[in-house]
Amino acid sequence: MSAVRIGPYTLHNGLILAPMAGVTDQPFRQLCKRLGAGLVVSEMVTSDMSLWNTRKSRMRMIHEGDPEPRSVQIAGGDAQMLADAARANVELGAQIIDINMGCPAKKVCNKAAGSALLKDEALVTEILQAVVAAVDVPVTLKIRTGWDRANKNGLTVAKIAEQAGITALAVHGRTRADLYTGEAEYDTISAIKQAVSIPVFANGDIDSPEKARYVLDATGADGLLVGRAAQGQPWIFREIDHYLRTGEKLPAPELIEVERILLEHLAALHAFYGDVMGVRIARKHVGWYLATLPGAREFRAHFNRLQETEAQCAYVRAFFAERYKSLTGDGEGVAA
Repeated sequence: MSAVRIGPYTLHNGLILAPMAGVTDQPFRQLCKRLGAGLVVSEMVTSDMSLWNTRKSRMRMIHEGDPEPRSVQIAGGDAQMLADAARANVELGAQIIDINMGCPAKKVCNKAAGSALLKDEALVTEILQAVVAAVDVPVTLKIRTGWDRANKNGLTVAKIAEQAGITALAVHGRTRADLYTGEAEYDTISAIKQAVSIPVFANGDIDSPEKARYVLDATGADGLLVGRAAQGQPWIFREIDHYLRTGEKLPAPELIEVERILLEHLAALHAFYGDVMGVRIARKHVGWYLATLPGAREFRAHFNRLQETEAQCAYVRAFFAERYKSLTGDGEGVAA
């Protein structure tokens, strides 16, 4: 997989952290970039600027210190609101605007946004033209293969996007109706890739270096979006990158490195969100990191009751100390 261009930006690889609401905040984006992602995309920001005064929205719109190029995803169903939101985000530091027409969540689709937009090709055209005209930065688009299996219009939408001036396209290989279940349709992504000349990124079920190679071969895509598989294992980007370049698998990170990355991530979450919110948000991330380790369930039950940042860090250290002990045969059990 060669370097990929999005407008004036050349990514060092085509591995992109997919935007995920409640996950791809600034601490996680910075971590994934450091561990091998070529591009990281912000959490989805609503185009309704009257909602931007909430703490949640404000936290999602902090781009200072983000790895460049800074890509910010916006969502909505009104062309003028999306154009205004794109301009406002560029003023706040966004260097790429990504439009969401891929999210299947009901609360997004019920507002005729996300993948609901795929039903209305005239509105898709209007939105894309309005946003591209509104900003001087590259505009990218995330879609699904269609609304449902009987209405797979991803190919048509891809052509509309190219004509409207969209610089790159990410395609989740499922319809809106599929949500996140069933096999991803890589053949549809392949057809879209062949039909347009802009970069196309494949998305859906990319959870290992081998799967990444398979999806690139099956689709001919220029790059890949990795989403849920990065939760709790942000090093997946360097693993995929190494495998695609050399054909060899990197060994899994050793326990000591997992501990170091997790503690760094915890510290970044606490610093970014403050103690109260940071402690709360840390719980899900820690759960993902430790999901496959022995004793994780008991650990989480206790960890999720902790209320202070230092207590969280200390308990994580104690958990890993127990793991080291069990590996060296000095006894085992879960840190209490």
